[in-house]
Amino acid sequence: MNIESRFKTYSVDFVTDLTLANLINDETVYFVIDKNVYTLYESKWPVFRKERLYLLDALEQNKTMDIVLSICEKMTDIASKRNTCLVSIGGGIVQDITGFVANILYRGIKWLFFPSTLLAACDSCIGGKTSLNYKGFKNLLGTFYPPDEIKIYPEFFKTLSQKDFASGLGEVVKFNVMAGKNGIDNIEKNICKLIERDNPTITSFVRNSLEFKKSFIEEDEFDKGKRILLNYANTFGHAFEVSSNYGIPHGSAVALGMIVANTVSVNRGLLDSTFAKRIEDVCKKILPVRFDAQWFDKDIIITAVKKDKKQVNDTIRAILLHDDLSLDMYTDIEEREIVSALEKLQTVLP
Repeated sequence: MNIESRFKTYSVDFVTDLTLANLINDETVYFVIDKNVYTLYESKWPVFRKERLYLLDALEQNKTMDIVLSICEKMTDIASKRNTCLVSIGGGIVQDITGFVANILYRGIKWLFFPSTLLAACDSCIGGKTSLNYKGFKNLLGTFYPPDEIKIYPEFFKTLSQKDFASGLGEVVKFNVMAGKNGIDNIEKNICKLIERDNPTITSFVRNSLEFKKSFIEEDEFDKGKRILLNYANTFGHAFEVSSNYGIPHGSAVALGMIVANTVSVNRGLLDSTFAKRIEDVCKKILPVRFDAQWFDKDIIITAVKKDKKQVNDTIRAILLHDDLSLDMYTDIEEREIVSALEKLQTVLP
């Protein structure tokens, strides 16, 4: 699959091995790898040179400018400069940090990305967004800078924790909901196989998710029009990440955000409650068993919604779903609607 970007045409390939030996032997290549992934797969890889390897604790609190600058400092020590190639292996946090580095170092260097999580593979690996957290709020700093190549190695998904795997399923479900009635039918039919990590089913859904997203990002790369619709559920999802201090991973927060957004739609008469219930039932199957009640403090959530980078003034904006399963941006969401939806959410969670 090739993605057309204003920066470059970049490729997405599914691979059966990590093919790192040639990269490790290349004097211009620098690696940033999720520390956990490195430990899990160390015995399968050639030996990395320490001076060209940065092991990153892939924690949300590390998505900061300080970490970006520490990687830049290490990379400036190697002999190559603008011909340096950055290879990053990890999930969305590693992608955000290393994409930012690749963009700003020497005004832009070559970048290869191996997504190690289902969440990154089915969603964030394409589209070119890089984001850092700032002053406690998610993704307030960012750029657009896609990798030159994306290599998806499905074997990585087998070693994901249940929490991280379920997070990836949150985005898979979202894309199928956005795809309309056939998408909802498809996710209902296959959700059990996905939960069981059936490899052909997972690979098929990852590929379909990327194909679905491709049309949005090629038409509206810089998030000014159609691509904004991909933020369905994200406005509320990001707020749940903040309110839980990132105890709720991104994809699971998006699943919660779908339930909240759909409740607002139902209460406005935009969406039939039957469709909302079908989506809710699928989301509940992929959510963690228990949540901390403190994570649903309405004041913290509303404050986080208002701080979300998609807001443009004092009104609250969110993408809502209609009866025909189309999506539109609404700029007049009221706090009382969010509070009502949060109260409904807490009645359906385990």
